[in-house]
Amino acid sequence: MDLFEQHLDSSHQPLAYRMRPRNLDEYVGQDHIVGKGRLLRRAIQADQLSSIILYGPPGTGKTTLARVIANTTRSHFSTINAVLSGVKELRYEIEEAKSRLAHYQKRTILFVDEVHRWNKSQQDALLPWVENGTFILIGATTENPYFEVNAALVSRSRIFQLIPLEPEDLMQIAQYTLADKERGYGKWAITFEEGALAHIIDIANGDARSLLNALELAVETSGDEFPPPEGSSIYISKNAAEESIQRKVILYDKEGDYHFDIISAFIKSIRGSDPDAALYWMARMIHAGEDPKFIFRRMMISACEDIGLADPYAIMVVESDAAAFERIGLPEGRFHLTHAALYLATAPKSNTTMAFFDALQAVKEEQSVEVPNHLKDGSRDKKGFGHGEGYLYPHAYHNHWVPQQYLPASLQGKVFYHPSPMGYEGKIHDEVVRKRETQLETAVVDTFEGNLTYSPPDSQRDRWVKRTMGERGPFLEKIRSTLFEAIIIPRHAKTLVLNAGHGLLVWEAFRRTPEGLVVGSTMDNAHYQHMQHYAQTLEALERPRIVMAPVEQLSQELSDVLPFEIILARNLLTKLGEVEPVLQRIWELLTPTGTFATAQVIPAEGSRLSHLATDSNVRRALEVAEKFIYGPQGNPLSNWNHQDLIDKLAQNGFSSTSEKLEGVENRPFTKELITQWLERTYLPTWQQIKDSPNITEITNHLTQVCAGRTLPWKQKVAVLVCKKSHT
Repeated sequence: MDLFEQHLDSSHQPLAYRMRPRNLDEYVGQDHIVGKGRLLRRAIQADQLSSIILYGPPGTGKTTLARVIANTTRSHFSTINAVLSGVKELRYEIEEAKSRLAHYQKRTILFVDEVHRWNKSQQDALLPWVENGTFILIGATTENPYFEVNAALVSRSRIFQLIPLEPEDLMQIAQYTLADKERGYGKWAITFEEGALAHIIDIANGDARSLLNALELAVETSGDEFPPPEGSSIYISKNAAEESIQRKVILYDKEGDYHFDIISAFIKSIRGSDPDAALYWMARMIHAGEDPKFIFRRMMISACEDIGLADPYAIMVVESDAAAFERIGLPEGRFHLTHAALYLATAPKSNTTMAFFDALQAVKEEQSVEVPNHLKDGSRDKKGFGHGEGYLYPHAYHNHWVPQQYLPASLQGKVFYHPSPMGYEGKIHDEVVRKRETQLETAVVDTFEGNLTYSPPDSQRDRWVKRTMGERGPFLEKIRSTLFEAIIIPRHAKTLVLNAGHGLLVWEAFRRTPEGLVVGSTMDNAHYQHMQHYAQTLEALERPRIVMAPVEQLSQELSDVLPFEIILARNLLTKLGEVEPVLQRIWELLTPTGTFATAQVIPAEGSRLSHLATDSNVRRALEVAEKFIYGPQGNPLSNWNHQDLIDKLAQNGFSSTSEKLEGVENRPFTKELITQWLERTYLPTWQQIKDSPNITEITNHLTQVCAGRTLPWKQKVAVLVCKKSHT
């Protein structure tokens, strides 16, 4: 009988069983994987689940989450408990799943509880059927799947780690239970002595099952008999609460997960440069009888994995201490363990050796990738096939470097080498990062898609080359990097990018939130199509969500994923006199503790058209208009400065920190752009101040001076990070 289809009278079931959530709305905790908008929640709601392994301590909701999936999916849901079942039962489920798929085109989801209890051969029996899609696997385990589950199964599954529930989560579960008349204790008036319920929650230690078992024992043993008549009062003393739950003992099993968890904590403390924590975890291991040779082996790995080139002597120190320990032994050898651990914990850190494995993985995944056209050898067939066309010779540029892409198109934006700013690598860190980020921004907007055999159309190539050679890319990247450095984005965060443009902020936010959600919003159809084009290359459940809607409609458009922890924007607050409605919408879309970060060009402090005019009469006419445009009564698009924006944010409930950036963008000018500026901004101003310059003469002069050229255009940009200052 299916684990989730038992037809027993629920009143005879344990409280922990009765109170299991039936859907995602009743599920409490684990917001980082099943909160609104998170990847796993989207997969469950869309019924597009792929194979997953749920890993976490007892009582964190693994089996419960599987039950929720069973209640949600349109697929057939079968269950096996690895403690009670073996290959025979698995073969039966495989045959049934094959039959359903062949005759009814119905998928099967197979839930294997305690999957780590199966041996390697039993787990191997699952592999081909997971791989060919006969069924989708949901495995649940309290043991680390990377140690206890077949590596091939792990590589074909998403791993979601469930963590102990927070005290607020346990309190919410307790309150649900005490109020629920059907499954819980809502039929009676239950009260607690001060501190009694808090004690149960505290000792439950993040385990919902432990909480409910203790609650059941406390409630049902606190009166003369149970159940009493409906409406009766039940009082639970602190003593009864203490007796209903036993404090958990911290274990250390050299053959089990605690063994791996504690060595992991030790290495991570070294990696995190915390010598006190490193000594504590090492003492835990030595006290429990861990083999010092094992600890030294792990420190040798850490010396190259975590310290690496930042301190090339680290591996030598550990080797020397290990050799000394072999000669001395315990107990005096503990000094050598301590010496090695302290050296590693206090050494500068670098993990750049990991770059090779990232590159190797990319090679395995992209074996047929062609060399980009501009990097091909043009000595033989440049004329016929255009090989090498578009390559920029670095030695012809300042400092012997020019931003261009050297990775294949499908890997553009991929980063393998991450130089540490520490120790030796600190000397090269800033230069490597600066050059890479410039190339990344150039690729975001302007690189060609795919590998080209022939040269692309001239207009595309010219645009790409101009952008690559200019300074616009570096300044945009300076804006982006400054904004992202000013905020912390959790991997599971829900992030909204307003006025997203071509995706300057969208793709960086997407890179930083692999288990979260990124939404890019724009009102420009060309920008919308551009972002959608790139988003379509990603898997449906993982891709950023691109919407074309004004800010005032986003609450309705995104109601299924609200609210957001992070909201980003660029040049959104242009009309300073009209920002209140925009800021009000941002307030509504943001969580109470969320962050709103924006990069805003300050028009009143940048370049102007009069700076480009060479004719004195034209320059004077432009200056007359600009004095009014940027003055107190001028154009609301242009007449505000940095402090005005900060004040406006404060008036609307946001406290902000800010940084002002200055840069030069080499802007390409066209006759259409010049005409647009003059007709939309300057001409209405001249008419308003009753001046009548010859607009045709001014247009012709600026067209002659600027059109078809790329000229330096100074910009000042305010990068602001805002928090709600009141509710």
